[in-house]
Amino acid sequence: MVANEGIPLVDMGDWFRPERKAAFVSEVGRGLEEFGFVSVTGHGIDLVQLEAAYAMARAFFALPEAVKLQYETPWDGRQRGYTSFGVEHAKDTLIPDLKEFFHVGRTLPAEHPLHRSGDVPVNRFPAELPGFEALFRDYFIAMEAFAGRLLSATAMYLGNEESFFSGLTQDGNSVLRLIHYPDVGESHPGAVRAAAHEDINLLTVLPVSTKPGLEVMSREGRWISVNPPPNVMVCDTGDMMALLTGNRLPATTHRVVNPEHRDGGRLSMPFFLHPHPDALLVEEIPGLRPAVRTREFFHERLRAIGVEPTGKSGNSAPGA
Repeated sequence: MVANEGIPLVDMGDWFRPERKAAFVSEVGRGLEEFGFVSVTGHGIDLVQLEAAYAMARAFFALPEAVKLQYETPWDGRQRGYTSFGVEHAKDTLIPDLKEFFHVGRTLPAEHPLHRSGDVPVNRFPAELPGFEALFRDYFIAMEAFAGRLLSATAMYLGNEESFFSGLTQDGNSVLRLIHYPDVGESHPGAVRAAAHEDINLLTVLPVSTKPGLEVMSREGRWISVNPPPNVMVCDTGDMMALLTGNRLPATTHRVVNPEHRDGGRLSMPFFLHPHPDALLVEEIPGLRPAVRTREFFHERLRAIGVEPTGKSGNSAPGA
């Protein structure tokens, strides 16, 4: 297995250099089109901020189970707050992944229509960890800004204005996922840290994880180990981008494999950029295919991975 084989490495600084911008757009677009992943330096995310975020995530997952369970939100499809170990599974298997996680999303004013409808759920932050809310609000903003710049380059590669995706992602239900893969040894036969899957969203940004394990399937069907250095973000496109581009930018299958030996557990913090809930992903062709919008597609996938009850389509808390 070759680490990082084939994944292009680009410098985000080239986006701001007029003489390099066109080349940067081409390198990003070809990487996503031909491989599905691209690695980015010069992303602007401070490594001290990243290390602080991992330290805070580690502190949360070390809390007693009874405390963490207070922050579960099954009524909104677990889009915010805590999700217990063994709940989520890949859409093509019923064997749960070996992970627990915590979601931080966008904060909207109380009077915003998407807040009132529940399409962008309310964040829940652990009161036991002072500083958690402020740290991850700032980190969410930084990751969204970087993802937005990369999305602008992608728009240009597709032949659109660089602002093409801006309206599409405005007030989208983007989410930062803090993932803990506990060191469980061989106590769960047949289960892996994250089974082979494709991301649901438009664009994913992944900083270096605390332990290796990420593998990407090449277009030729080979698994490639991905272990970026601390100053690199690995980015990939998801199912919504595949729909939006007629599969020109397909979602790429990836997984997180179990370690050969006990490793003390693994932390990872992907950022998932989502379009607006009403965004049109596929236009209707009368008599041939229906229109596909973000909201319906998203909830269909939440049900497929076991975090939202079958038949549920809203996001309101009980009694709301």
